[in-house]
Amino acid sequence: MIELENLGKTFGETRALIGVSLTMSEGSFTSLLGPSGCGKSTTLRLIAGLDQPTTGTVRINGRDVSGLSAAERNIAMVFQSYALYPHMTVRQNITLPLSMRTMTQLERTPFISRLLPSARAKMAENDKKARDTADMLEISDLLERKPSTLSGGQMQRVAVGRALVRDPVAFLLDEPLSNLDAKLRTQMRSEIVDLHKRTGRTFIYVTHDQAEAMSMSDRIAVFMAGRILQVATPRELFERPETREVAGFIGDRPINLIELASDNGELPAPFEKFAIGGKDIPARIVLGIRPETTTIDPRGALSGNVERLEYLGSEAIVTFRLSDKHVLRAALDASQRLPAEGERVGLRINLDAVHLFDAETGKRLRATLESRESASGNLESKVEA
Repeated sequence: MIELENLGKTFGETRALIGVSLTMSEGSFTSLLGPSGCGKSTTLRLIAGLDQPTTGTVRINGRDVSGLSAAERNIAMVFQSYALYPHMTVRQNITLPLSMRTMTQLERTPFISRLLPSARAKMAENDKKARDTADMLEISDLLERKPSTLSGGQMQRVAVGRALVRDPVAFLLDEPLSNLDAKLRTQMRSEIVDLHKRTGRTFIYVTHDQAEAMSMSDRIAVFMAGRILQVATPRELFERPETREVAGFIGDRPINLIELASDNGELPAPFEKFAIGGKDIPARIVLGIRPETTTIDPRGALSGNVERLEYLGSEAIVTFRLSDKHVLRAALDASQRLPAEGERVGLRINLDAVHLFDAETGKRLRATLESRESASGNLESKVEA
């Protein structure tokens, strides 16, 4: 188990981390997700021992390791750049951490190592571990090759193998797929997930790509401006974001965030057919409507003019002008008839998927969104936001 308690990190006058607390249980896969400069890589470096926290504590299996060096923590880190030694073979790159840990300086000395029985025994044992690791990663045929002859995916596996051979208590991966092309990234996601299952180790994965985090993780910690905004499962993040910022960051397509005045739950045009139920409704609220939850329906409670249509093959992203101040983007099935630019159509939103936020604080409202009688005379569903 890895525990972060009230971590803070300052570089000069810049506060990179502010009160970060997070617990990662044994064998879990946790992603640290957020935009560039939000503090996620700094957090990873503090866990690894590459940097020391300004405030707070890092614990591994209940032990305070805040003052220990990286070598004393038995943490394996896989970097974005792979950090392979170009003059060494794959075999040598993988066995290097074992040699540094198990052999003395004299036993590692070229030529002399061949004369020492202890060195030969350790080298044989280290080589066996390297071969077993290579077999697991399916790179046994690469052991005698140099990094310059490998593809990006192969170098990635070698970097993982070098980390795995040490039998670390946890793996820290800092955007390890960002240098790969889209197809290989998808393949390597599956391989990393499989590796996690085979090893049973704790994985902590830093990424700015939410598709990676959502598809690979047990839990995700969303970082913004040096703070953790929410920690939850991928599904919980998508279905119940706790803040406007989280809702805006999570999702394949940008969410519609529409700010409106609220008069005791009554909403102005073009949302006058909707109302908010609950206590202590603020004077200004934000509706979070995901593009995929809006459909064309002549009887829908909203209507808008098609302002822009982006055809993407299986779907189309259509921007509707609801009023002078408000637009709504919808993801529509492109196999159906698509409206033409300038056409006015009726729209229906899935109320079960709408999020409500306080416009001032950005926090999720504990309230319900309901539709008044629709054009068909039927009441639409209610949702607790």
